[in-house]
Amino acid sequence: MIEELLPRTVVAVEAYGDDGTDAPLYPEEAALLTRAVPKRRREFTAVRSCARRAMEKLGVPARPVLPGERGAPVWPDGLTGSMTHCEGYCAAALVRAADLASLGIDAEVHGPLPEGVLASVSLPGEAARIGRLSAERPAVHWDRLLFSAKESVYKAWFPLTGKWLDFLEADIEFSGDPGERSRGTFRAALLVPGPRVGDRRLEGFDGRWTVEGGLVATAVAVPHG
Repeated sequence: MIEELLPRTVVAVEAYGDDGTDAPLYPEEAALLTRAVPKRRREFTAVRSCARRAMEKLGVPARPVLPGERGAPVWPDGLTGSMTHCEGYCAAALVRAADLASLGIDAEVHGPLPEGVLASVSLPGEAARIGRLSAERPAVHWDRLLFSAKESVYKAWFPLTGKWLDFLEADIEFSGDPGERSRGTFRAALLVPGPRVGDRRLEGFDGRWTVEGGLVATAVAVPHG
């Protein structure tokens, strides 16, 4: 599901249900879980199992994946990537740093956001567009999709800047596939100065989305050129 949203240079590995939840951890990873509740331990373990399988697919020896600043995963030299997990699903996506400047992925259970959350994560224009989309295509929970897209944007932004990006600092607009499958693209216009990638300053991020199997997934890939 995630891999179809990303360029071919990216390797993505997914796990469903309990797959990977009992995978071995490196000692330095296990040390982070001494006080973790079982749910946190299962998610942490499964998503790192996905990350190590992705490393192996890229021909890179498997290594620990430790959280760095603001919890962002620290990848082996020469790689960049992103991880996500929600109830019953997790995924890791990795790519050689020479092929992409950054990437971000996110998956959520496909259901409406809790009451009041949309107002806290959306700009007035976004909320209006979400209202229109919900009326036109009620099978998609557009509020949850917006939340996921903002998560993917942040995950792509942070490795390039090392700074926080607030939910209200990116204005997201969706384009959908009018066909039977729920999928499409989105554009996130940055409302703060964007990072420099090579000789250009980014004014926004482009992403893709899909809804299938009870999940919503989004992905952002940032090219060098």
